[in-house]
Amino acid sequence: MSPLPARLRDRWHDRIEPAPGRGQLYWHALLGRDGKARGVGRLGQERLAGFSGFHRVPLRWLHLTMLEVGPTREVGIERIAAMVERAREGLAEWPPVTVNLGRILYHPEAVMLGIEPPDALDALREVIRGATKVARDEGFADSPWTPHMTLAYSVAAQSAEPVIAALGRRLPAREITIRAVTLVEQWGPERDWDWRPLVEVGLGRVGGVRGRWVGVGDLGAGVGLCGVLGP
Repeated sequence: MSPLPARLRDRWHDRIEPAPGRGQLYWHALLGRDGKARGVGRLGQERLAGFSGFHRVPLRWLHLTMLEVGPTREVGIERIAAMVERAREGLAEWPPVTVNLGRILYHPEAVMLGIEPPDALDALREVIRGATKVARDEGFADSPWTPHMTLAYSVAAQSAEPVIAALGRRLPAREITIRAVTLVEQWGPERDWDWRPLVEVGLGRVGGVRGRWVGVGDLGAGVGLCGVLGP
């Protein structure tokens, strides 16, 4: 994320996305109900309000992406269940992790808040990667990771300088605690924000799986995680 970009570009100009009616699975730490994360997220978005070339993340879906799993249909219900069970086992004794949000990161496609310390979630992510390999034993490719909460995506070719001048390098820091990770199905294109939380796995929670939504949309009607994972 350094040096600072001179130009911003349209994130979706040639980005390949799930087609309407197709699901993509992600492990996220959902932050939209955390008052501190929501507050600093709103502040950053307000400072961007004078710029037309941005698509802001809905506050309810503020998140920290831990890992992209892959297309729902390719993974399948049995491997989803096995992956969630492995994540539950791996995170059962894991304590909640407290981090700070406030340092602004600039990418050619987005404005984000970085996690501090930046390596605070590395070991947690390794547990999630290990669980995900159960579901994606072939063709699973990871990429370099900078933990962050995105405020807005660039939707235009534009100079970065006035954006950086308006936001600066930091917002007032907020301490947040990651207590769970959630398997989310993104339904259709990214900008639609049609997100369907499937299962929440709590850190340190005994029997730590809670179903948030029982259907896996891209696998067809009548297929539910609750029937596979138990009540």
